[in-house]
Amino acid sequence: MTLTLTKANFKAEVLDNEKPVLVDFWASWCGPCRMVGPIVEALAEDFDGRAGVGKVNVDEEDDLARQYSIMSIPTLVIFKGGEVVERVVGARSQGELAALLEKHI
Repeated sequence: MTLTLTKANFKAEVLDNEKPVLVDFWASWCGPCRMVGPIVEALAEDFDGRAGVGKVNVDEEDDLARQYSIMSIPTLVIFKGGEVVERVVGARSQGELAALLEKHI
């Protein structure tokens, strides 16, 4: 299941997580974001127990978007040990994202 990430739970769910976490920075009005949404949901199921997967709505969480310098969406960021270890901008295939996440497990 994909986590809805907010300023309130970001530290606990992402930064303090021992597993890698894929974070999708998105917005409801963004076409490519809507294309990536089902892929992110599928990755959450595929990596259940091995990695976290969450989404940050940049319209609702502009502080988080600013903190991680999100200029274009979708931006997908992989965090490990509280640090950004991968960052891709734009829609990607499920296979590409799975491979990125896999190398940090």
